[in-house]
Amino acid sequence: MAGGTWITQNKVRPGIYVNFKSVPDTLGNVSDRGVCALPLIMNWGIEATVVEINKESDFLNLCGYDLFNSNLYTYATASTPTNQLFYIREALRNSITVYLYRLNTGVKASATLGNLVCTAKYTGLRGNDVSVAVQENIDDETDFDVITYLDSIEMDRQVVATISALTSNDWVDFSGTLALAVTAGTALTLGTNGTVSSTNHTNFTTAIEVKDFNTLGYIGDDSDIKALYEVFVSRLRDDEGRKIQAVLFNSASSDYEGIISVKNDASIVPWVVGATAGAGVNESLTYTKYSGDIPINPTYTNSQIIAALNAGEFVFTKNGSGDVIVEQDINTFLSFTTDKGKVFRKNRPIRVLDSIAVDAKKIYENFYIGKVDNNADGRNLLKNEIITYMNTLQGLNAIQNFDAQTDIEIVEGMESDAVLMGIYAQPVDAIEKVYVTVNVV
Repeated sequence: MAGGTWITQNKVRPGIYVNFKSVPDTLGNVSDRGVCALPLIMNWGIEATVVEINKESDFLNLCGYDLFNSNLYTYATASTPTNQLFYIREALRNSITVYLYRLNTGVKASATLGNLVCTAKYTGLRGNDVSVAVQENIDDETDFDVITYLDSIEMDRQVVATISALTSNDWVDFSGTLALAVTAGTALTLGTNGTVSSTNHTNFTTAIEVKDFNTLGYIGDDSDIKALYEVFVSRLRDDEGRKIQAVLFNSASSDYEGIISVKNDASIVPWVVGATAGAGVNESLTYTKYSGDIPINPTYTNSQIIAALNAGEFVFTKNGSGDVIVEQDINTFLSFTTDKGKVFRKNRPIRVLDSIAVDAKKIYENFYIGKVDNNADGRNLLKNEIITYMNTLQGLNAIQNFDAQTDIEIVEGMESDAVLMGIYAQPVDAIEKVYVTVNVV
């Protein structure tokens, strides 16, 4: 019996012709959030490369330290920080993924043990905490135990007869010729971190641009580097439709919805980066309790807090219980116009509007552009898809008062392959001000 699929009813042979078709479902969903990016100075790790980090990552091998090493805070907050790995911990408190980029490239620590040359896997100061010992093997006198230590803790042991039989491990690359000889534990030395300039930050923006993320942050107060990130974010948001935000310190003059300016301290930037990335389209950080490990003791007066908010600063204050909280979830945009009002300074509405832009773009690119006819039927398919998406946002309380009959219009553009779309969206903000009238009788 004949069979197969069919497009038109034109088959000649008797048989069963079956098409399999999915039940219609929405093609566009609200994008997940929770991805951020941090360029950091570090003592260990792959240089000038974006590395994806989450709470399950092997921090010891990737970054040189356990994430809860007690020294990390001291390293990060020193007047001249040598290792900023601590800030990954702050960012991961509220985010799912951190794209880590090691800014600095220094010198690899090394040591020579007779004929054996041991070189740290990566550049940086952490290599100076690595040591290697060569011992006689107790089971075979022709073999040797080559042991790699980190902070006097054994990390790797290889039983070999010759140098050429050694393989690199997570901490040391081996080289050399001729025979091994017994050597007491010898520390690798002369590892350095190197220096960081604006060029390293430019290289970071080039590397991170190909990744999908929600926020990035710069821990510092160099005006040239901050300007670099402002230009980068503006280009991605306005020219390429990549709706990201940057968290910077002391940058309220940016006057742009893509820049969040932390007032209290540059060290809090990573926490804000993670919290902003992790906040949903239906969530505000206003009055969110600070959960990080950087000591914050805000002593601002009421008038100072008001001045900070009016200047577009993201400021931490204390509530009546003494907890440190986010005073208001705002960005630096202040140049309000009739086309772009005060709603654009609030980060919750911005997350909604950014999601609409990003998700609509995904729907067009993945399912419609080049695939659907630009006629009434094709435009209605697209319209129904966007209506379903907007209703999803409304179901999440991200938008309100959406009317599918009046709030979306899709018509043919000026050219045969163009579509013009108009959408009315009213983002939902969080309750922040409660005005009470008490009537006394």
